[in-house]
Amino acid sequence: MNILNLFKPKSNETITVVSGLPRSGTSMMMKMLEAGGVSPLTDQLRTADVDNPKGYYEFERVKQLDKGDTAWLLEARGKVVKVISYLLQYLPAGHEYRIVFVRRDIPEILASQRKMIMNRGEDPDQMDDTQVEALFKKHLAAVESWMAKQPHMRVLYPRYAAILADPLPEISRINHFLGDKLDTSAMAAVVDPALYRNRKELVVSG
Repeated sequence: MNILNLFKPKSNETITVVSGLPRSGTSMMMKMLEAGGVSPLTDQLRTADVDNPKGYYEFERVKQLDKGDTAWLLEARGKVVKVISYLLQYLPAGHEYRIVFVRRDIPEILASQRKMIMNRGEDPDQMDDTQVEALFKKHLAAVESWMAKQPHMRVLYPRYAAILADPLPEISRINHFLGDKLDTSAMAAVVDPALYRNRKELVVSG
């Protein structure tokens, strides 16, 4: 027996995390991984709506990570859970994490957020796109630099636009990253290009 194998995390102990900025495609990624064979950790308290017609795949206790609520992570071993990028820093050592961090062009994210705000009957001009974009960029640089220094974390950065345009290459990368055990055909089948409603070329500034 190779002694190094004794120190490799077992697949049923590793926690798969889907992360990214808000409105970056994390719910779609959760659905893809569920179809691929990874059980999601969700509580189904936040139901599907016009902004996320396929569901949000959230687990409410994740929002308490910064308050020290981490005991639930034992339930997440061998599963996939969605953790917004701002809360990744509160994931404690003592677990092995494989983080699928979805990247999406920030103008598309801002357009999606504006549409969500309007769907709630609120004023979309309450947010300054220029300021928010600068904050997002600063945050992404910080969190990506931080994750690269964490020995208990490995990170993959699939691109939302690439998945919608041609899912199989990105799905192949995700499958390899997570151990080459996923049903890639099933993952591709749940990708719905019709939900790509805020393409970069459709975003109008001003």
